[in-house]
Amino acid sequence: MSLDTLRDHVSENSRGIFADFVFAVVWVTFVTVLSDLLDAPTTAYYLLMLAGIPAYYALFVSLDVVEETD
Repeated sequence: MSLDTLRDHVSENSRGIFADFVFAVVWVTFVTVLSDLLDAPTTAYYLLMLAGIPAYYALFVSLDVVEETD
């Protein structure tokens, strides 16, 4: 992959990359704060982190559905 190809890919998908980054930061912050406040066991913390995967897809699929209905 050349540098020009990589640059084109990033420029075409920059909004999506930024949205992915923001989701990840918000999710990890939410899970960490919730886990600390509830003094949850480590297993629950990791399960909540894993729950971020389906939550990510559910959020962005639902946003796509909303965009299609408009």
